[in-house]
Amino acid sequence: MTTAQQQRFEGKVALVTGGASGIGAAVARQLAADGARRVHVVDLAEDAARSVAEEIGGAAHGVDVADPDAVRRLVESVVAADGRLDVVVHAAGIDDPIAKGHIYEAAEKDEPLDVLTRVEDSTWRRIHAVNLDGTFHVLRESVRAMRETGGGAIVTVGSSAAFDTLVGYPHYASSKAAVHALCQSVAKEVIHFGIRVNTVAPGPVDTAMAARTPESVRKRMNEGSAFGYATADQLADNITYLASDQASNVVGAVLLSNGGRFTV
Repeated sequence: MTTAQQQRFEGKVALVTGGASGIGAAVARQLAADGARRVHVVDLAEDAARSVAEEIGGAAHGVDVADPDAVRRLVESVVAADGRLDVVVHAAGIDDPIAKGHIYEAAEKDEPLDVLTRVEDSTWRRIHAVNLDGTFHVLRESVRAMRETGGGAIVTVGSSAAFDTLVGYPHYASSKAAVHALCQSVAKEVIHFGIRVNTVAPGPVDTAMAARTPESVRKRMNEGSAFGYATADQLADNITYLASDQASNVVGAVLLSNGGRFTV
């Protein structure tokens, strides 16, 4: 890596949701290593976020992105502390381990899958509240802050499951497909403010979320891939590229990062 690449975020103020672990933590570390002046590490798990922030010399915040007022206060506090917000990576998201259990059970018994009729209303709402509503909240507040200081870059984390849907995961797939459409619409709107919005759509990634996936389901998700599960660092490479000036002409992209499992 060249010195120029190492300092591609020099002087920038960055915010990373879902930053306590997995993809978000890898992104936070890379932003700091690439010269960011301050990285704000945001997660519902505040203690874990604080651990990452202390490691990289950043700041930690305990926030549920499904709460619009909490996201508004978060961004206001970042701008009050650092005067600006240049880079936002929205990696916060949740899946449904109960549905994964149903998928595993059906596979083990060689029975037809029955998830849809067992999904509770509260589960449906929570998946969409975090994955979709949370993305809307983060986008709205980030744009409000960035347009006042001349622009910035926002990268959201979608999912390849929006295209190659996993049977038994309708709530997760629909939430991520909506994230893609939301971000592409917003990207067209806010480029006029000098704000670039892009999305990375990972396939299976070896994170704590993936660790909750039963082995038989993991095997099925991994079929057809030449590379297997990606690492969080590989996703961080994709994300920080989109957030950097190296991607200055990339707007509204949904970047597949799935190891060749499928193309669209």
